Amino acid sequence: MQDLVPPLSRFSQPEWEGEPFVGRTLLVFSDYGIGDAMQLVRYLPMAVARGGKVVLQVQPSLVSLFRDLPGVTVLARGEALPPFDLQLPMMSLPRVLGTTLDTIPAAIPYLQAEPAKLSRWQRALRHAKGLKVGVVWAGNPQHKGDKFRSLAAEAVLPRLVMPGVQLYSLQKEARPADGAVLASLKTDIADLAPALGDFSDTAAAVAALDLVISVDTSVAHLAGGLGRPVWVLLPYALDWRWLRDREDTPWYPTMRLFRQPAPGDWTSVLDSVAHDLTATLEEAHDPDTA
Repeated sequence: MQDLVPPLSRFSQPEWEGEPFVGRTLLVFSDYGIGDAMQLVRYLPMAVARGGKVVLQVQPSLVSLFRDLPGVTVLARGEALPPFDLQLPMMSLPRVLGTTLDTIPAAIPYLQAEPAKLSRWQRALRHAKGLKVGVVWAGNPQHKGDKFRSLAAEAVLPRLVMPGVQLYSLQKEARPADGAVLASLKTDIADLAPALGDFSDTAAAVAALDLVISVDTSVAHLAGGLGRPVWVLLPYALDWRWLRDREDTPWYPTMRLFRQPAPGDWTSVLDSVAHDLTATLEEAHDPDTA
């Protein structure tokens, strides 16, 4: 649970307000979930540009993914912190740096897969036929809104089985019924979860796929930050980051949003995803679009 529930961080150092801090050290710490950290880490280069040293404290499973951020020392929660002069929670970065919807730093990829790990995944998947599609159908069950965003494997996976598609499960937190569903699909889906340790492993797997289809959870942010095509299934209830009435998002240029048209209506969402996946396959095989 250390990765999932943020501690109540209290620091006596003053909160950074975006001013230059040459000669001082700024601590930026993850104050919400893993997906939030992946979304907001894009702001660290802007903080580094204000001078001084930047220390980033995040969940342990994110350290290897973030460790090569230029100018940033990345530490896991629980590790001893060096002396620092200023502090700021990650969720406050857009405010203190003054960005708007039009100026969100959205150059991608801002996350990178480790080359050696990516090469291993590319070799492992090189003989796969058809479109390689990673799937995540459920998030952390202890998330307060999980019942609204997560789906059962049996509701999602059979809808995505079609000629020309090879499915890959990126689902790490298996639910009791997941195993039977995966087994019933046989070779139509491969379970990658046993090979996924921390998020650097997942990043390399995602980077080797053609498309990720995910509910609103950390892998969706990961795929978006890597600049990979990703389709996100959203509940009707609004989340601030996905705005309203749009299929795209200023946060991730390669992301498409599939929204419930009414509360609880996952059928319409899955119908749209299956339809568009079929259309994607047809377009890929259309010589006029090649």
